[in-house]
Amino acid sequence: MSYSKEEFEKGYFRYLEKLKKTQEKSPGRKLHPSLSGEAIPDDLYTPLSIEDLDILGDIGFPGEPPFTRGVQSNMYRGRLWTMRQYAGFATAKETNRRYRFLLEKGQTGLSVAFDLPTQIGYDSDHPMAKGEVGKVGVAIDSIQDMEILFDGIPLDQVSTSMTINSTASILLAMYITVAKRKGLPVEKLRGTVQNDILKEYVARGTYIYPPAPSMRLVTDLFRYCGANVPQWNVISISGYHMREAGCDAIQEVAFTLADGIEYVRSAIEAGLNVEQFGDRLSFFFNSHINFLEEIAKFRAARRLWFRIMSEKFGVKSERACALRFHTQTAGCTLTAQQPLNNIVRVALQTLAAVLGGTQSLHTNSYDEALALPTEEAVKVALRTQQIVAYESGVADFVDPLAGSYAIEALTNRIEQKAREYIEKIEGMGGMIKAIENGFVQREIQNTSYMYQVAIEEKKRIVVGVNEFIDEEEKVPPTLKIDPAIEREQVERLRNFKNSRNASVLSTSLEKLENAAKDPKGKIFENILDAVSAGATVGEISDVLRKVFGEYRGSPIV
Repeated sequence: MSYSKEEFEKGYFRYLEKLKKTQEKSPGRKLHPSLSGEAIPDDLYTPLSIEDLDILGDIGFPGEPPFTRGVQSNMYRGRLWTMRQYAGFATAKETNRRYRFLLEKGQTGLSVAFDLPTQIGYDSDHPMAKGEVGKVGVAIDSIQDMEILFDGIPLDQVSTSMTINSTASILLAMYITVAKRKGLPVEKLRGTVQNDILKEYVARGTYIYPPAPSMRLVTDLFRYCGANVPQWNVISISGYHMREAGCDAIQEVAFTLADGIEYVRSAIEAGLNVEQFGDRLSFFFNSHINFLEEIAKFRAARRLWFRIMSEKFGVKSERACALRFHTQTAGCTLTAQQPLNNIVRVALQTLAAVLGGTQSLHTNSYDEALALPTEEAVKVALRTQQIVAYESGVADFVDPLAGSYAIEALTNRIEQKAREYIEKIEGMGGMIKAIENGFVQREIQNTSYMYQVAIEEKKRIVVGVNEFIDEEEKVPPTLKIDPAIEREQVERLRNFKNSRNASVLSTSLEKLENAAKDPKGKIFENILDAVSAGATVGEISDVLRKVFGEYRGSPIV
C-alpha cells in the first residue's frame, strides 16, 4: 500500500496528539542526551527524519561508494571478522604461551601488547624501565625476544597486529627479520602496525621524538612496506585511545579522520602515491556502550572518509577510499565494581561493532578494570565473539539496520558534526597545528569532565557504580606478574648483548645515524640492518634520539 506525504504527516500529527495526552497522564522517564550530547527526539524517528537522504548517494550498496553499508559486498557471509584478542605480559615466553592458548580456543589473529619501556624506546635494563618490565605488556628488547614471542607460530598463516607507535619501525623490522629467518617470503606477511603517532600527543603520551621527525618515520615505513610488504597495513589510525581519554562519538570520528588527513598529506609530500598506499591505511575505533549511536558512528566514519579521499585528495581507486577498521570494546566502560557485569557490556559492544561492519575485533575481558586478564576471563571474552558470530544470526545479514529511521538519522548527524570539526581543524592548519595549540586535548578534557559530572550527579546511571550497588562484593582472582620476571628479562638481555659482534653492531648504528641525518635517507632499511646486527630497541631509539631530539609536551589549560 502506498501513501502520500500529506497522508503520512496527517497520521504523524494525530500520533503526536495521542503522545501528548499520554505524557500528560504519565510523563515517563526523563531521557538524557546520547553520549555525544545529541538530544533524543521527544516523539520518534520517522521518514521525516531522513527526508533529505539520497538513497544511492548516502547509503548505496555494500562494497560500493560511499561504503556506508560496508566495504565488502557480502560482508560476513564471505568470511567472519578476524577475532584478534589483544594480549601481552611478562616475557616473550609467557606471552607466546598465551597466544598458543588463544589460537587453540579459536582466535583467528594475533594482537601484541608491548610493555611501557618497549613502547617508549627503553631496554629492560635501563633505569627508566625499573618496575615496569612486562607489567602492561610483553617486554621486547631484541630480535631474540621477538623470535621467542612467535616461536612455533606460522607467520605466513596468521595475521598479526602490533600496538606500537614511537618504536613501530623497530618492532616491525624485528618481525620481518624473524620471518626471514624462518625462510618465509615477506610479501606474504599480513597484519597491521599501529604507527599512529599523532594520537600519542593527544591521548596516550608514549611519544619520543617531536612531531616532524615522527611523521618522517611514519611515512618512511609507508614507503618500505609499499615496495616490500604489500599485504601489510602500514598504519592503524586510532580513535580508540582518544575515546578512552574521554571524547564522544562525534569527536572520535572527527579527530581520527583529521589524523588520517594529516598522514595522507604527509605521505604525498614525501613523494608517495595515494592511489597506491591508500588501500593499506586502516583505522581503529572504540565500540562504546551507547548501542545505536555506535553502529551509526561506524557507518558515518566510512562514508565521510570516502568523501574526504575522493573530494579532498582526488583519489580514484575505490579500494583506496574504503575505510577498513579494527574495533576494540570500550575499556573505559569496564567497572571494578561487580566485574561480571562487564560481560554484558562487552557483549553489547561486540554486537554494535559487528552491526557496524568491523573487519576485526578485540573483546575486553571482564576483569580488566582490576588487572591484566586471566586465561578464564580472556576465554569468556573470545567466546563472546564466537557466540555473536555463530549463534546470533546477525552475521548472515549484510548491514541489516540500513534504512532504519533512527540509524540513518544518527549516521547523518554524526557525519555532519564530525565534518564541522574537521573543517575547523583544517582552518587551524591541520591536525598537527591543532594538537600543538592544545585544541584537541581541551575538547577531550571538557567532554570527559562533563561525562564524569553526569555520573556523579546520577544523570547517567552506571550499574553497580552509582546505582544498584552491592555492599559486599567478591573480588575475582586476578593475574599477578612475578617481580622475578624483570630480573630474568634483564639477565637474558645482558647475555644477549655480550654475545654480539661489537664491530658489526657499531657500523650498523653509525649507518642508521647517517640515514636519519640525511633528510632523504632511508631509515627503515638501516633499522633492519641494525636489528640483524643485534641492536636493541633502546639502542636504535637512542640513535634516533641523538638526531631528532625528544619531545616534551606542554600542560593543557
